This record gives sequence, C-alpha cells and structure tokens, in this order.
Amino acid sequence: MAAVHSRAARSARARLLGISSSSPARSQRAADELGIEHAYDGLTELLADDRLDVVHICTPNALHHEQALAVIASGRHVICEKPLAVTVAQAEELVRAAERAGVTATVPFVYRFHPMVREARARVAAGHVGRLLSIHGSYLQDWLLEAGDDNWRVDAALGGRSRAFGDIGSHLVDLIEFVTGDRIARVSALTSTFFGSRPSHATVTTEDAAAVTLETRGGAIGTLLVSQAAPGRKNRLHLEIAGSAESIAFDQEQPETLWLGRRSGRVLLPRDPAQLGPDAARLSVVPAGHAQGYVDAFAGFVADTYAAIGGESPEGLPRFADGLRAARITEAVLDSAETGHWITIDDEGTA
Repeated sequence: MAAVHSRAARSARARLLGISSSSPARSQRAADELGIEHAYDGLTELLADDRLDVVHICTPNALHHEQALAVIASGRHVICEKPLAVTVAQAEELVRAAERAGVTATVPFVYRFHPMVREARARVAAGHVGRLLSIHGSYLQDWLLEAGDDNWRVDAALGGRSRAFGDIGSHLVDLIEFVTGDRIARVSALTSTFFGSRPSHATVTTEDAAAVTLETRGGAIGTLLVSQAAPGRKNRLHLEIAGSAESIAFDQEQPETLWLGRRSGRVLLPRDPAQLGPDAARLSVVPAGHAQGYVDAFAGFVADTYAAIGGESPEGLPRFADGLRAARITEAVLDSAETGHWITIDDEGTA
C-alpha cells in the first residue's frame, strides 16, 4: 500500500521527503524502490524532521493506533490505512486526539472517489431512487482461497480480531452509508474460517468470510457477503440499492458505468461529465471513453486530503470519524456471529 500511496501523493504534487519501515535496511530498500528522498531509521527520527507536513501510515493494523497518536502529537496531519484501529476504543481515542490537535486526519475509503459512486449518491440525495427499500452488497476476493495461501493479515495479533470484514467489508459498509445517506442500525451475521491453519500460522482465528443481514435506521433491509476465498473474484465490490422508484448498481471492477433500473426498463449510465452531477464530474479526470479506475480514485482521495490540509472543505472526504464508524460495524458483525443475536450499532460515545 505504501507504493499506492506514494503514486497518489506524487499525483497530488507532494514532495516525498522520507519513509520509515520495520528496520533501517527495509527503510532504505523501500526508499530506493519508491524513489523517496530519505530513509529514516524509525518513526521517532521521521517525526523529528521539521519539514514534514503530513504522514501516511501504511503499516500492519495493530500498529495504526500507536503510530497515528505519535503523528498527531507531533502536530502533523495524518492519513492512516484502514482499519483505523483494531478496537473501537482505540479508534475513539484517535478521533478525539485528531480533533483536539486540530489536524486533518483521514482514512482511505477510496471507493468513494469513483465518479459513478458520487453519481449514485447524488441520485439518491435528489430523490430519484425514492424511498430506500433494500440493499444487496458483496466484496469478493480470492487471494486467500487455498490452504497454502498466507499473509500477516491472518494473524489476529497483527491484523486484529477481524480479517475479511475488517479489511474489505469495512469498504462495503462505508460505501453503503455514503451512497444512501442512511445508517446501518442493526446486524445479524455469520462468519466462517475455512482454514484453521496456514503455512506460517498454526492457528488461524480470523474469518475468511462473513454473511450479514442488516436493517437501516430508515427501515431498509439488506444482505452482504464478504469473502477472501471466492474463486475468480479479484476485487469485486458490488453494491445494489433498490428504492420505490429506481434501483442503482455499482460494480468496482466495471467502474465506468452505473446500472439504473426502473419499472419501465433499465439503462447503463456512462462516466461522461456532460451527463453527470457536479461532484461526479469533478472527479472525472480523464475524458469520457478513456478508462478511469482505482488509481484515479486513490489519487482523488489524497488530493482532497491535501486540499483539506490547505483549508478547503472537499465533499465526501472520509475522516477518522468514518474509520471509527467502520470499526463499530465490524465489532457488531463479529459480536453477532459469536452470540447468534442481532446486534444494534450504537454511536453513543463518539467523540
């Protein structure tokens, strides 16, 4: 992810002053590979550099809390990879710290920055969908399909209590609430760990997949499936919203169109700024008919973060409070799976 962040930062005309990794040798190798000016020996040395304005945290999940607090305490702005933290309490502390320090603190829920996602959001807000009735979503990958597949993320000590849902399900629920403007009120969930061990991990407790039934505060119902063991699905984030007047569907692997369904027929709306609302058109950075995708969405997120640092108020920028919201939903999903009960998602106590 550091490579992705570095490209997006360059696209936003940032100067990449330095990088710190898990050891001085790894820091130097990363600096050489990514073309970054300096390799710091650690976070303490990095934060001692007075030239730094913003720090991107792209480390394993369990390190986010401590490192983000250190960045905030230094007075720097921060972009922290998701999940924001491995517990709700840690995420709450980060929200409070960022607010007290008055720094810009964002989380890369970058799928918000696909122009057609913004168009879907605008159509819902404008009333084209009508009353929200149902939601169907999935986020499917196959990179942990086989017993021989392994990664640090399967280790709860590094990745946290949740893996599949915390890693990719968080994107899905963020997108649902962002597009609909509605909140998920309660969930009932099942999780499954298909492989109890992997080559470098004798015991795996984090989930490979999660199935969720939900109800929103507005009364809509929905189903979600999240899996990192779905053959052939590389990064298939799909969301379909049905309203009393119109359905809208977005597929992240086909991000150039938005599917619109009505009683009288269905159409594919292309990413053409001439046919889109202002926010979607703003994020359309290449001409219609030229493919635009994930790299552009990530660049849009970083550019808007930097704009916020400069005093602007870009629409739809995901901040630490959104990372906390995702942590609350993830916790509710796991609690439901463990207890067999519906779990209400309570925002009480949010900083």
